[in-house]
Amino acid sequence: MITSIRRIRQAALLAAATTLLGTVTGCGTSPDQRSLEGGEGDSAAARSAPSHVAQRPFTLVATGDILSHDSVIRQARTDAGGSGYDFRKMLSGAKPLASGADLAICHMETVYGREGGPFTGYPAFQTPPHVAAAIKDTGYESCSTASNHTLDAGVDGVRRTLTAMDKAGLKHVGSARSAKERTRPAVMTAGGAKVAQLAYTYGTNGIPVPDKKPWLVNPIEPKRIIADARAARRAGADIVVVSLHWGTEWQQAPDQQQISVAKQLTRSRSGGRKDLDLIIGTHAHVPQPYEKVNGTWVVYGMGDQLAGKMNDPRGSMSSAARFTFEPPDDDDSDDDNAGGRGGRSAGKQGEWTVEKAEFIPYLVQTSPRIDVINLSSAANRAAGTDRATAYRTIRTAVLSEGAARQGLRMGE
Repeated sequence: MITSIRRIRQAALLAAATTLLGTVTGCGTSPDQRSLEGGEGDSAAARSAPSHVAQRPFTLVATGDILSHDSVIRQARTDAGGSGYDFRKMLSGAKPLASGADLAICHMETVYGREGGPFTGYPAFQTPPHVAAAIKDTGYESCSTASNHTLDAGVDGVRRTLTAMDKAGLKHVGSARSAKERTRPAVMTAGGAKVAQLAYTYGTNGIPVPDKKPWLVNPIEPKRIIADARAARRAGADIVVVSLHWGTEWQQAPDQQQISVAKQLTRSRSGGRKDLDLIIGTHAHVPQPYEKVNGTWVVYGMGDQLAGKMNDPRGSMSSAARFTFEPPDDDDSDDDNAGGRGGRSAGKQGEWTVEKAEFIPYLVQTSPRIDVINLSSAANRAAGTDRATAYRTIRTAVLSEGAARQGLRMGE
């Protein structure tokens, strides 16, 4: 009987929340983000239609930088048979994990060149736009696009990148083609929850953001990030994920900016509720630690998911993060939740909580060809001494801030 009452109550709350989506405004700096459902063409009736989707646990997977060096571009050309560019084979090692998750998000480090090229790797990247369709085919629904390379090809590079992602059906956030687009997070649905992704970068390699186009890329400014997270929450987000391109390249330990920003963001509350639920980091090119900060999981850096061979072998090592979110139980009091009874995480009523946190080790094999390899399999790890070394390096980095004591486990 209690279970039935609980379900009725949850259904009523869902219907009320869905109705609110049709009228609530988004970011305080712009009236354009009217609801997380998105489109300007949505009718008021569609936005206010009751939702009967049952809430259930779901998995969210996030992976590191997709960095198309010259060797990666050449491999894509070879895999396409010399006509076009095919990134699917290189990414196939990540497909079981990404496609098997309820929601998977990636980080698109580079901007795209014109359809027919020329395409370039480091230091000023212009990646074949064909990669967007391959990312979608691998199982990703959204990618962060704020990085130090976002302005490598100026305004046109940003426009080409986001247009190609739109064409592939891939959501994106972190860079924008207009002030209006900048106010909109990437929004997905999983487990009956609305998940908003926001993205920001520490800088753009000294390339100035045009004064008249400040919306081209989002900088890491904690007050602004918190305001955006609150706007997303007001517009109906159950879960807010923040992707941050930060840290010091080739440094395993989080730097002072990462530590300071993580503390500030995870400390932020509105009405006693967290303003954001998860922080996912990229940029350092090496695996970095996972850690709970103020009760919120922070992945300081995942390393490169796809990249060419670098001078430091750690540039081929990464971790994927997988978090299982549990829906709120609004019949539990705050006092019950505060104790974390029955294995439930402490949290405010109405909050989704991370009930399971996992990392999955990966290696980019660069010879005889470039491929992404899942190292969670003992058989894969035994296939070469470099793989065993990579596995130990990744595991040591990921757990170096005590994440194992906080519940992090290796997944498959």
